[in-house]
Amino acid sequence: MSKPKILITNDDGIYSSGIRASYEALKDLGEVYVVAPAVQMSGVGRSMSIMEPIRVSHIVFNGMEGYAVDGTPTDSVVIGIFRVIGSLPDLVVSGINMGENVSTESVTTSGTVCAALEAATQGSPAIAISQQTSDFEKFEFVFKPANYSLAKKVLRMLAKKVLENGMPSGVDVLNVNVPAGVDKIEFEVTKLARNLYKTRIEERKDPRGRSYYWINGVEVGIAEAGTDIYALRRGKVSITPITVDMTALSKLETLKKWLSI
Repeated sequence: MSKPKILITNDDGIYSSGIRASYEALKDLGEVYVVAPAVQMSGVGRSMSIMEPIRVSHIVFNGMEGYAVDGTPTDSVVIGIFRVIGSLPDLVVSGINMGENVSTESVTTSGTVCAALEAATQGSPAIAISQQTSDFEKFEFVFKPANYSLAKKVLRMLAKKVLENGMPSGVDVLNVNVPAGVDKIEFEVTKLARNLYKTRIEERKDPRGRSYYWINGVEVGIAEAGTDIYALRRGKVSITPITVDMTALSKLETLKKWLSI
């Protein structure tokens, strides 16, 4: 019996500590392929390089073999499936991401989650997994060693479950967020919160007096019970089932009445 094929990607770049942690957690579960952006690509969502060529480099880094893609996380998934593996993987894992990916904001902007959505669109079950960190850690320690022990256990458990049983009916992606500073695994199945941040714009001046802007935000103070943010803040591993079909099916009849059709 052939071994299952597992594709690992991310948006932090192929040299990140999180992708190494995923590789260590999964390397004995099947044929593991690591295909990820050559550099940090957080926040690019599901963008794809259709107006420029994509270059791919074979690398060996601290004993881990992989392919560095001069493109986005979505590019990496497409290259991984159609060129590196040559067939649909039995599982695609995106992460472990440095920093949580919760709420509708993250699902539509995170390269980590959107790489998993691309894999699901192509036909592979996918897990997007992220570890809660401070804003400082997200950008300062992405390439440095971090404690991924709990996230690795969670990922391995879920990966084995998917490989053995497949995804639950109607679910394309599991968006998993692991809390920081917790030793015990407690799962909570959640829905997406509406927002994680209250968006702000900060205006600054360059040396020539011209304005430029930073988009940032302040975390929302109150999270609705049952959401991913609520669970994560209470030390629970949040698992949110996601489908690539974003149609509001329950509102089809409402829309028809609204349009008087």
